[in-house]
Amino acid sequence: MVMSPKELRTHIFSTIICKVEEQDEDKRMEALNEFMAITGTGGSAPEKVINLIPPIMHELYEKWITLFIDRLLETVDAQNVELLCDGADSNNAALVLAYVMFLESARMEKQIDQDLKEHGLQASENNDLGNLAADYIRAQMAKITEKTDEDEVAGNA
Repeated sequence: MVMSPKELRTHIFSTIICKVEEQDEDKRMEALNEFMAITGTGGSAPEKVINLIPPIMHELYEKWITLFIDRLLETVDAQNVELLCDGADSNNAALVLAYVMFLESARMEKQIDQDLKEHGLQASENNDLGNLAADYIRAQMAKITEKTDEDEVAGNA
């Protein structure tokens, strides 16, 4: 079955956004508190950062996923992308992993920093919290990669 470009985009987007946003609020707060403990940040920082992240993250994730899809379809033949869009767990994991690798590129590091600044997360008076939020986002992306790798290994066992 040949997928249209719109179908490819829809599948890739829904696969990634589901993975990125699958944490419920309790899990998010727990992960943020763990992250703060590791970084030595205490006090009310987790609550402040968690209040910064929810309003903007869905919008930014949508933007970053769309940038990923655009780049993927620019650089990879549509027939090859279609092979990854069959719904198989291993192919969904490969899409998520490719997305995380895309986020780790120098180009996206700059884009993420710029987007966070535009959303006021790295304004001078709020620089520490903004940097903390950016670090947290990166740590969560690393966890998604790790979980995706674990899920893929378990699926192949």
